[in-house]
Amino acid sequence: MTIDHFAIRPGDADYDTARATITRTAEPTVVLRPTSPAEVAASIRHARDEGLPLAVRSGGHNALGFGTIDDGVVIDVSRLDQVELLGDGRVRIGAGATWGPAAAALAQHGLAITAGDTISVGVGGLTQSGGIGWMVRKHGMTIDSLLAAEVVTAAGDVVRASTTENADLFWALRGGAGNFGVVTAFEFQAQPVTTVQFGTISFALDDVAQLVSRWAQVMRSAPEELSATLALTPGLGDFPAGATLFVCLASDDTAALEPLRAIGPVVAESVSERAYAEILEEAPHAPDGILPVIGNTLLTTLDEPLAEAIAEAYAVGGRVIFLRGLGGAFGRVDPADTAFAHRAAEVLVVSAAFVPVDAPQEQFDAARAVWRTIADRGIGSYSGFLGTNSDEDVAALWPAETLERLREAKRAWDPDNLFRRNFNIAP
Repeated sequence: MTIDHFAIRPGDADYDTARATITRTAEPTVVLRPTSPAEVAASIRHARDEGLPLAVRSGGHNALGFGTIDDGVVIDVSRLDQVELLGDGRVRIGAGATWGPAAAALAQHGLAITAGDTISVGVGGLTQSGGIGWMVRKHGMTIDSLLAAEVVTAAGDVVRASTTENADLFWALRGGAGNFGVVTAFEFQAQPVTTVQFGTISFALDDVAQLVSRWAQVMRSAPEELSATLALTPGLGDFPAGATLFVCLASDDTAALEPLRAIGPVVAESVSERAYAEILEEAPHAPDGILPVIGNTLLTTLDEPLAEAIAEAYAVGGRVIFLRGLGGAFGRVDPADTAFAHRAAEVLVVSAAFVPVDAPQEQFDAARAVWRTIADRGIGSYSGFLGTNSDEDVAALWPAETLERLREAKRAWDPDNLFRRNFNIAP
């Protein structure tokens, strides 16, 4: 099989679009848009035969631009985007689908899966990171609904991975950050979901540490149907600094929101019943000329000293901090069951400091140093929101015993490390 009918090369009309992700534009030798597992296998074979490095792209949301590459081959799976009902709530979703259209297709049948927060994030990338979305406390991570995957291996074989077929690969796919092959389709167990209570509650910035601490206390005893993210945002342009709580309640009992309203002085509120598929939004982008310095960490307990550290980091200015409540179904999975192993966390903290692209290195170093005052107290990181690629940062994605098991899977399925443009696990 030749690749010519699905190849985009320099000079072609679609090349400038095909070579870009949300965060990076590169100059690949060729961008391939396969429409079948056989064409994915041909794409892998082309990269091997030509001795070219390989990048794989689903939605292209990776903060480091892993979905494109200079002087190499990009396999863009966006045409593998079908959504198919299999019966009894089981669904098959192409790895190139994005969560907005996928969620809308499922909504027609009263079904949903824990998805990303944004419309254009790819099903393939988010699922292999683990998948933390608005139903993470009720139904767990995206990988907790995964039943099987169709994968094209480094050798060009098309295999099925599940708990009973290639179980080591199936385990590694669920949190292994794209190191083991090109996933072409996933099979999920969807849940009956139609509408949720969704919206925001905004608070005065009188005492940020107390606001953070009270939010964490409320979420420890909140019903699993309630997910909440507290966003501390800096003043940007015409937008003033603020503290906004995003809430998603998969229940009609809105009394569950009352304790959250009491964590601080409420200045505005907008919560209403909405279709689940409609709460996904487009991903925000940093202003032109600004480079976000992104980090994340998972905390087992957000205590008062940590709340103080978060407030102090925010007070430095120029930084947004998101605190996402976990627990519930997320925490009931045995850490050994999936490659995402940080199940003891009660909060995910994501931070982005906004630094001018042409700022001196010292300014970037200072932004990272402020972040370390929070990150050094965490138990690890989540690959979906990781914005750096140092050995230290990658090591934080997996506990030592999990990483060793991932290395075993890597040696079995990709011994030559063909799939290395990612948070790489060396064989």
